[in-house]
Amino acid sequence: MAVGVVWRDGQILIARRPERAHQGGLLEFPGGKVEPHESVQQALVRELREETGVLVEPETLRPLIGIRHDYGDKQVFLDVWETHSSSGTARGLEGQPVFWKAPESLRAEDFPVANRPVINAVRLPKLLAITGNVETPAAAEAECRRGVQQSGASMVILRLPSLAPGPYSDAVSLCVDGLAGTEVLVHDHPDILGDLPAAGLHLSWRRASALSARPIPDDRWFGVSCHNREELAHAAALGADYATLGPVLPTPSHPGHTGMGWTQFAELAKDALIPVYALGGVGPQDLDQALQHGGQGVAGISWWWPPSSQQ
Repeated sequence: MAVGVVWRDGQILIARRPERAHQGGLLEFPGGKVEPHESVQQALVRELREETGVLVEPETLRPLIGIRHDYGDKQVFLDVWETHSSSGTARGLEGQPVFWKAPESLRAEDFPVANRPVINAVRLPKLLAITGNVETPAAAEAECRRGVQQSGASMVILRLPSLAPGPYSDAVSLCVDGLAGTEVLVHDHPDILGDLPAAGLHLSWRRASALSARPIPDDRWFGVSCHNREELAHAAALGADYATLGPVLPTPSHPGHTGMGWTQFAELAKDALIPVYALGGVGPQDLDQALQHGGQGVAGISWWWPPSSQQ
């Protein structure tokens, strides 16, 4: 099934499924079946034109995410592509309501379950910044503010491995207060999340591997560091909203390790049930590469954090 995320003026094209259809009455991202003679892009262009009157050029489409889901009575694969370039007035040419909605207004319960990872994919940023090390909470806030201003990162994972739990909590509070417009995620400290207005939690694989259920409420982001297919499957089973996957390329922190490369990254990201960020030896210059290989974007430390304190 070809599915389109069509952006226009910061909003996304949404349709309501006919009551008689499978999962009828729920909202969906428009699209349809791929005919034998068509590529996914060609099918999506045709379906958008026939169903909504919105015109899209195939070359503007970029892969976003692939989702496999078993409803019990029906198995689906959603091959999701996005574009920021379209024309034509959106209208329901098959009698269905169509409208434009802001991504932050999309609610998972309004969509079929298979669509819900797509909602995360459209709401998550393309660049996921991870902090290196500092010695004090004040230094953490100062370096984060500097890095965000220079890189434009809108989501930051506060790794800060040298800080004890008390100073780490102080650093989270300072960063939440000081980084207006930036979502701050706690790293490996789920116990403090309830007391702080952070946007979510990111767990190392060591911490995530010991869990059997999602450790935080659904209204906060939850991510997991992964390195292979099995770890990605476990992260999805926990209810993670996204995963990082790597190392993709050689990195100073993994001397002698060549990385999995983009081909293997693409194979793993294609089968993952959640958005996947490329991690390890990558930065904003690799964003197009990551997107073309099925990634949500790129994550890392080196492209935004001072070299002297990246470990």
